[in-house]
Amino acid sequence: MDDIIQRAVSVLRRDGIIVYPTDTIYGLGGDAFSDIAIERVYEAKNRLRGKPISIAISDIEMLACVAYIDKKEMGFINRFLPGPVTVILEAKKCVPDELTGGTGKIGIRWPDHKIALTIIRELDAPITATSANISGEISPRRISEVNVRNDLVVDGGELPGTPSTVVDLHSKEIIRPGSQLDEIVDYLIRMG
Repeated sequence: MDDIIQRAVSVLRRDGIIVYPTDTIYGLGGDAFSDIAIERVYEAKNRLRGKPISIAISDIEMLACVAYIDKKEMGFINRFLPGPVTVILEAKKCVPDELTGGTGKIGIRWPDHKIALTIIRELDAPITATSANISGEISPRRISEVNVRNDLVVDGGELPGTPSTVVDLHSKEIIRPGSQLDEIVDYLIRMG
């Protein structure tokens, strides 16, 4: 497995894009700080420019480098991450505008998946965290369902398939229901 991780990191360092497993579905990853890689992710997915793309991080330090987090938001993060949740936070200036869709906010995934975390940690930078599919098509649970151009596939077997729940922590809104929805809604209500 170490060999495939090193290959994945090498591809990412050269502005390439990889398909990688997460705790939900297969993701399409490019270096989140590379304009070339970001462009390639949009092209591969046939995704409209201006539509935000989330990023995946491997630890709280990386999260603090890309987003502003207040005390209540940190409480939510400590409760649900790493896990199948995408949190939307205010982006720091280092985050490319293409990824925020001009909103000033960034979706952040901290997947509870050893392979994904190892790749991100080895790269020492966030990677894009969008499903490895053409926009609007089925989110891939298995490699055979991946239908986007990429430079390398990291096979993690069959994945759960329920997308992450997307939560805007500033407005306390559920943007997309998914994994752990009931627990998240209960927590947001208590968060006030």
